Amino acid sequence: MTAEIISGTQIRKEILAEIKEDVEKMKEKHGKVPGLVTILVGSNPASQSYVTLKIKTALSLGFHEIQDDQPEDISEEDLLALIEKYNNDDDIHGILVQLPLPDQIDDKKVLNAINPDKDVDAFHPVNVGRLMIGGDEAKFLPCTPAGIQEMIVRSGTETSGAEVVVVGRSNIVGKPIAVMMAQKGIGANATSTIVHTRTKDLAGHCKRADILIVAAGVPDLVKPEWIKPGATVIDVGVNRVGMNEETGKAILKGDVDFEAAKEIAGKITPVPGGVGPMTIAMLMKNTLKSAQWALGDI
Repeated sequence: MTAEIISGTQIRKEILAEIKEDVEKMKEKHGKVPGLVTILVGSNPASQSYVTLKIKTALSLGFHEIQDDQPEDISEEDLLALIEKYNNDDDIHGILVQLPLPDQIDDKKVLNAINPDKDVDAFHPVNVGRLMIGGDEAKFLPCTPAGIQEMIVRSGTETSGAEVVVVGRSNIVGKPIAVMMAQKGIGANATSTIVHTRTKDLAGHCKRADILIVAAGVPDLVKPEWIKPGATVIDVGVNRVGMNEETGKAILKGDVDFEAAKEIAGKITPVPGGVGPMTIAMLMKNTLKSAQWALGDI
């Protein structure tokens, strides 16, 4: 029996519609809307494309959006001063600095300069600490892991008591989603295991997972025989494996052998169209939450 496909594209539409409705309520009640600033340093094409998508999404939701482009040679001091300006701007609820930054700037110093209550990427050490504590302490969840959790919940997958295996230990996906799934709460209460390249019997760990989350960055790493029949498989990998000569677009593969895995799994995310579309949606949700906190609505 072929697995149910968990569509990130469809779930993203649902989440954005919910956000837009909340923005309209906020505007009616307070005369204010969520404010988001995107800071882009230099002209990296990939960064420009990603920032443009963030801006387009924010504007479509009715956000107050500022695109603040800075030259490649901006000094670290000037960039830190710019961040401080937005930290003190009551109309801005979310600050995004697009990475990577030029060599003369320390990425960590810049990200740590953002007010944690406006750090809608949830990269600041304060927000990482809040995530570890969990519950009401966690103001913002990191966007890709938050998207994964939403997909699991909205697909109707039972998480309470479930065995969750996370393949990959990155600070952006692997570690946070493992913590989130083990916390108390909706879409959690699971038993989490993190596995990685140095794990003994990687296949054995994967086979016992009720929910298998793969974020290793290795095409087709997880073989169909590693998957427990009926498991929910979340494939975070987006690997470029070639170019379509007709369309000129990159051919993308996940970390899971999708075609074979969908005949064994109960539910599975595709690549593309799975986790990818969720990240910006959750970024917008974090910005909305920041505005709601600032206005006393939550």
